[in-house]
Amino acid sequence: MASYSVVERAAPNSLEYRLFFKNDKGQYISPFHDIPIYPVAGKNVFNMVVEVPRWTNAKMEIATKDRLNPIKQDVKKGKLRYVANVFPHKGYIWNYGAIPQTWEHPGHKDENTGYYGDNDPIDVCEIGSKVCSRGEVIKVKVLGTLALIDEGETDWKVIAINIEDPEAAKYNNIDDVRKMKPGYLEATVDWFRRYKVPDGKPENQFAFNEEFKDKDFAINIIKSTHEHWTALVSKTTDGGEINCTNTTVSDSSFCISQESAKATVEAVPPFGTANTIPPEVDKWFYYQKN
Repeated sequence: MASYSVVERAAPNSLEYRLFFKNDKGQYISPFHDIPIYPVAGKNVFNMVVEVPRWTNAKMEIATKDRLNPIKQDVKKGKLRYVANVFPHKGYIWNYGAIPQTWEHPGHKDENTGYYGDNDPIDVCEIGSKVCSRGEVIKVKVLGTLALIDEGETDWKVIAINIEDPEAAKYNNIDDVRKMKPGYLEATVDWFRRYKVPDGKPENQFAFNEEFKDKDFAINIIKSTHEHWTALVSKTTDGGEINCTNTTVSDSSFCISQESAKATVEAVPPFGTANTIPPEVDKWFYYQKN
């Protein structure tokens, strides 16, 4: 089964920092386009690219508009973004990331929510016991999904567990999370509702009255976003600013050589000493719930 490695460039905690990916052949790849959605075809187990390890605050994400789509830290008004510790939640409360080869199409109105897609790969909250590493690619079992409406866009949050977790066999649907980890789903809704409030924004809203949908529903949503991705890389739909550069999708006109991929990586400064994280990142934010 395929394995992946990462190559860091520039100084961590800097605007220039990037995390590039290689496959098990040592070839540079895009985590968005080259890592397959399924580690094994025909099974409902999915690859997940970990962008943010649990308990951390840096808002890291696959750079959908950059060549080879490395992981980088989100930037707002010229400053690196960190999620606040909104009491009682310390940073991200799961391993957070995305399923590769998926795309929430911003030109497609979701029939379930009535809102258009958020223009990103579909997000995953992995609830296992291990704190994963940034850039780690794990195999997950999907349990359900939550429909966040984020600033007027559909932003599905898939709930999943690492298949290598010691208790993975006990989790087969969203109700198992409710039974085995009481309070975790409620905390997940609370986290997504309030995480932008410290930035002066209103609380987020949800479809389905904050109800989690089950495994089968979630898998159908994922498959739909995979179909949108397929149209994206085959140029049968317009991706706008999305960068579809890849090195292994042979029927894609966006496929580039390893020489070109290496040049893209080496255009970023070499890995350097990490910058200091601002002290305010460790502060707690308290406010009265609405």
